[in-house]
Amino acid sequence: MSQPKTIYFTLDMGNTSCSIAVFRNNKLLKASAIRKNDLSGLKKFLSLWDEPLHAGIVSSVVKEDGVFLKFLNSAARVIRLHPGLALPIKNNYLTPETLGNDRLACAAGAHALFPRRPVLVIDAGTCIKYDFIDATGHYMGGSISPGLVMRFEALHHFTSALPRVQPHALKKLTGKNTKESILTGVEQGIRFEMDGFIAAYKKQYKNLKIVITGGDAPRLAKPLKSGIFAAPHLIHLGLYEILKKNLA
Repeated sequence: MSQPKTIYFTLDMGNTSCSIAVFRNNKLLKASAIRKNDLSGLKKFLSLWDEPLHAGIVSSVVKEDGVFLKFLNSAARVIRLHPGLALPIKNNYLTPETLGNDRLACAAGAHALFPRRPVLVIDAGTCIKYDFIDATGHYMGGSISPGLVMRFEALHHFTSALPRVQPHALKKLTGKNTKESILTGVEQGIRFEMDGFIAAYKKQYKNLKIVITGGDAPRLAKPLKSGIFAAPHLIHLGLYEILKKNLA
């Protein structure tokens, strides 16, 4: 007799939007972005599967997220990500209570993808985060720098003459006017930064794997010199690994 199919969910809640993913038998079925507090959108996404929800995990940076949680708690067992949860990796961060859930989840996801290799995660979102996990599954910490849009906004905000520039593809290295100079300074600067971090880690760790994720990853990753593994749903893979650890 075949066992009943079981659905698990992972929910990552941000300040203005959130993303949700559904897993079955250790396989990611689908992930989707949903507007904050859009309960109908959440229900519509989950209704795509006939199987009942078994359990899920919620990672949230906002305090007032009761609309989603009230519904999810009525439908399944819900675990909230917090520093006291059991983890599939060893957290060596000196202040684990200050470590962002996104960094922790991405580290767990990267280790699940490459469990016997040192991994450098590059999360290119609002901020650019570099997180390192060694070959034995120890999360060692990392670095945080301003993201793509944040750099453009900072140049405009903290100067009196520089214009606000929107991200735009520019292949040339040398800008011929102020707008082009900002574009190449920000975008090429980020790529040089990423290449520099990758090169420095590769000097210290043999067989290093590079994993990139985040909303700006497709834009920034392609021109990089080093071969990397793109994982657009890395945070959900990590949340799922943490969920399994706490359901065992």
